[in-house]
Amino acid sequence: MAEGQPHLSIQMSDLDTNGIPSRKQSSPDLASRGGSMLTFHNICYHVKLKTGFLCCQKTADKEVLRDVNGIMRPGLNAILGPTGSGKSFLLDILAARKDPHGLSGDILINGAPQPANFKCTSGYVVQDDVVMGTLTVRENLKFSAALRLPKSVKEQEKNERVNQIIKELGLSKVADSKVGTQFTRGVSGGERKRTSIGMELITDPAILFLDEPTTGLDASTANAVLLLLKRMAKQGKIIIFSIHQPRYSIFRLFDNLTLLAAGRVLYHGPAQHAIEYFQSIGYECEPYNNPADFFLDVINGDSTAVAMSKTNETNTESTEEWTEYDKTLAEKLAEKYSNSAYYRETKAVLEDISLGNKKKTKAVFRQITYANSFLHQLKWVSKRTFKNLVGNPQASIAQLCVAAFLGLVVGAIFFGLKKDSAGLQNRVGAMFFLTTNQCFSSISAIELFVAEKKIFIHEYISGYYGTSPYLISKLMADLIPMRTIPSIIFTCIIYFMLGLKPTVEAFFTMMFTLMMVSYTATSMALAIAAGQSVVAVANLLTTITFVFMIIFSGLLVNLTSIMSWLSWLKYFSIPRYGMTALQINELTGLNFCSSSNNTNLISNNNYEQISGPWCTGDEYLKTQGIDASSWGLWQNHLALACMTVMFLAIAFLKLHFMKKFS
Repeated sequence: MAEGQPHLSIQMSDLDTNGIPSRKQSSPDLASRGGSMLTFHNICYHVKLKTGFLCCQKTADKEVLRDVNGIMRPGLNAILGPTGSGKSFLLDILAARKDPHGLSGDILINGAPQPANFKCTSGYVVQDDVVMGTLTVRENLKFSAALRLPKSVKEQEKNERVNQIIKELGLSKVADSKVGTQFTRGVSGGERKRTSIGMELITDPAILFLDEPTTGLDASTANAVLLLLKRMAKQGKIIIFSIHQPRYSIFRLFDNLTLLAAGRVLYHGPAQHAIEYFQSIGYECEPYNNPADFFLDVINGDSTAVAMSKTNETNTESTEEWTEYDKTLAEKLAEKYSNSAYYRETKAVLEDISLGNKKKTKAVFRQITYANSFLHQLKWVSKRTFKNLVGNPQASIAQLCVAAFLGLVVGAIFFGLKKDSAGLQNRVGAMFFLTTNQCFSSISAIELFVAEKKIFIHEYISGYYGTSPYLISKLMADLIPMRTIPSIIFTCIIYFMLGLKPTVEAFFTMMFTLMMVSYTATSMALAIAAGQSVVAVANLLTTITFVFMIIFSGLLVNLTSIMSWLSWLKYFSIPRYGMTALQINELTGLNFCSSSNNTNLISNNNYEQISGPWCTGDEYLKTQGIDASSWGLWQNHLALACMTVMFLAIAFLKLHFMKKFS
């Protein structure tokens, strides 16, 4: 027998008529225990799965959980099961973070329905740690405290709370170290996990949920995390977590164990009684074997876990029948559990609680509530966004350097434009490049939403902030430094190297036009990226859209020659509005047929192709169907502004109505 493992022997007198441990052998009476508790009654969950392709798709209804009952009390409550058993579904349902469609059953807190904002008042640590890597451990905790604690709590008290959690979690040595990103090395995996837990402990929740808290951690670090949770559980917290395959030193810390397979409960009760229960139904854990591995072997039908000869005569099923790994095995194990004293005892407590609850919890609207005002949320989200920008300078500095480099290269190519046929052609070509470059440079904005999608969803559901503060903060951190500054650099370099119209008004009009093109293109990229999970898909969609817009920009095809049933597409072209405004700004009033070079112009082939009979910029604009008046210039800016507002509205709506349940 392994040292430290529970004693496995059971007396025959302790078994009921079905060979199941009797009530006196089971856990202490649950009804006699004090303290808070979370109960779930007859939980069933169905999801709709789509199979096939496009028009041939079929919708199938899959049962993920069936008739799941249980009680979670203060302590470590583990949900264990093989992949696909439904443990993550159950955890999310208990935490009110699952799509309520297809859900039936009741979840009660101390015999009362879950509060409508339960997801905001409880703690939930996701499997993939969603902490801002460019911030320090202390800064991440202060961000959580600033947004999740009400404004009535003074700043000093919030800081004391942060310091207390840092001390309790053993993060004092790394409190002022950055968590770490893909570019910079940060704290260890265990310290990162503890930081995630600390952000949820800020509000001191009575119930803490964790999804696979040991994933990605080595054995020693995983053990340290569970020891931390054990200490928290001893303080009276209900700790509920899913876990896949814990080692024995972790398993022995569990107070309560829920075993799932194929959406059915195979065991629910004290963790240290689980081995005795499985022995009573014909499965004996070998000495030195990890109980968690043993349970999974039984569920998976591993023949080495079966010891049918050691069971009583009531268990007469053949070994071959039990070792088939299919749903039938899970159903048989579930039936065995439903006949046990553990199930009857749990069911009796649940029925008593149900009688006292007359409200139907299925109709409860799960709402998001915030502890602070809109302006307070905007302040702290913007503050973190700018810190993230400063703490991750690779992308921002690179973009500024690229803008300066491209400005010098393009300036050298089109250097010193003259007022002849070649000068007209080069001016139009330069303006086409400028607007096109502004559009494709805006693709980098896609990562604003896609890279932080998991963080946004988690913090939104937990009640940190709303959609509006998040979107506005992103716009402030991206449009101002990442779109405005490169446009200024680009204009200052290009304008004087090309020798464009030497007036202050024309210079600032060009700068403003490039900014507007960049703002509109960025807004479109954000509208496409909002709700997307894969950067490559958002990149592809944005690039294809820009390519089609460029066709209608006015250079590749004369817009007046396009067929009427296609010409309406030009009104959705961002480059067209930008290029038109730049051409009006530069070409109006210029003369390309002066007496000094008129002879050269007539014999120049480029002039025949590009300028034709045009001697002035106004004539060229007229043949392109461009209104060269001042209103013609500013109506393009107005169109870009309207498109910017439209795209930002789309981005907001996509973020607001994005599926935020798992």
